[in-house]
Amino acid sequence: MTIFHERPRLNRFVAGGRLWQRDGIWLSFSAKGAFDDDSPILTVKQRVEPAHSLPEMVDKILDALDYGRSGRKTTSDSEIDILLRLPVPVVRAAMWLVHRADALGLLPAGMIHSDPLYASAFVANLGSVGLDAGYHHLWEHGNCPVFCVIGRITPDASGRRRVTLKYTYDERIEDGLYCARTLERLRERLEHPEKL
Repeated sequence: MTIFHERPRLNRFVAGGRLWQRDGIWLSFSAKGAFDDDSPILTVKQRVEPAHSLPEMVDKILDALDYGRSGRKTTSDSEIDILLRLPVPVVRAAMWLVHRADALGLLPAGMIHSDPLYASAFVANLGSVGLDAGYHHLWEHGNCPVFCVIGRITPDASGRRRVTLKYTYDERIEDGLYCARTLERLRERLEHPEKL
């Protein structure tokens, strides 16, 4: 994720009609708790340090997944559980207040810190359940400007394994040329992992 460190304008977000530079690199991702239809989807938010190597970053992500699969709830999970017990009109009013406070820059830092939709990027691995990558919408809640969907691994004509990544991007944070050049750098690194 040093790509966000090298290309910091991709690590911006829009809030309250203004453009902001994010403090730190935050990666959110989702995974099923188990390969079972009734298993819940876990969402994990992890801070990524530019100095971490790829193996260190992977270890931190796997640790976060293990924590989520252990059944222990995050602060965000607990907040959602409480919210979902309330009547629908109360939930709508509460969400309106949260969005209004966020737009005015008044949302408590504790809520932002634990919420996976306040991140540099959100990654979903549909390949892990055998599906191809697709484009995912960006949320109205939060300020995550990049959504990446990873597809299944398939062999190409030469026998190498390939995976498709599809991105949805909030073009308000930076123009398309900057984003395209960033994605080209990322593609080059992923195709040549020895450079990571």
